[in-house]
Amino acid sequence: MLDLELLRSFVSVVDAGGFTRAGERVHRTQSTVSQQIKRLEDDVGQPLLNRTGKDVTPTEAGERLLSYARRLLALAEEARDVMARPGSEGAVKLGIPEDFAAYRLANLLATFSRSRPGLRLDVRADQSTYLRRDIERGDLDLALLKRDAGEKSGIAVWPERVHWVTSKTHPIDTKSGSVPLIGFPAGCLYRSRAIHALESAGRSWHMAYTSSGLAGIQAAVAAGLGLSILSDIAIQADHRMLTAKDGFAPIDRTEVALVASPDASPATLRLADRLAEFCNTVQAKAA
Repeated sequence: MLDLELLRSFVSVVDAGGFTRAGERVHRTQSTVSQQIKRLEDDVGQPLLNRTGKDVTPTEAGERLLSYARRLLALAEEARDVMARPGSEGAVKLGIPEDFAAYRLANLLATFSRSRPGLRLDVRADQSTYLRRDIERGDLDLALLKRDAGEKSGIAVWPERVHWVTSKTHPIDTKSGSVPLIGFPAGCLYRSRAIHALESAGRSWHMAYTSSGLAGIQAAVAAGLGLSILSDIAIQADHRMLTAKDGFAPIDRTEVALVASPDASPATLRLADRLAEFCNTVQAKAA
């Protein structure tokens, strides 16, 4: 077991860049902090810090340990905070796609949080590839994510409607030349589907605009910088959907899945029920 106090001193030394300033942060003398680092290095069996004059930097092993140390300390702080609250239901870490965060779930999550004052709700909007990774390694309790259709895992699954879009006022000429694409960074399901569709049709393409935020992608499409693939709820009034008549076949076989960690808490499962009910309602209205 790694000692949290030793990890705290290690992180402080790295962040402060030296033992004296780290000691001030953790209220220890310089010699005490130095001894703690030595104990930690003995525990892991490797040197963790390069000591060059007054400068202190992490070794390669120290860099590997640093991210784990930060996560362990954050988790310990979270546990302490949760246990200090009377009648606490614990914490639920939820991941959702950004278009759901912007258009669908804010009110539902706010209402759910208000109805359970003893519950700490931690929501993160991100690309589905990262949400899937984080729920698999235990950094999320529950995730609503987008994926290729046909996978078996998940509490509930809904088909998704996505469309090619261009600017309504500044449409892109797509009949010749390389197709300019707008999308999220590499790893995004929509980006991969767009590239695959164009290459399958024998068409050349290039990334004209990449954004980690949905609002940036929507604005770039509206301005006429290129084409993108968006879900139906993310298409705006200044966008125009492209169809097979325009030379762009529909993008199909994508879905939204609700996935929970294997050891999901009762609070997590209650939130999952609310999300599933909400998505079922949205799906019924769209049918």
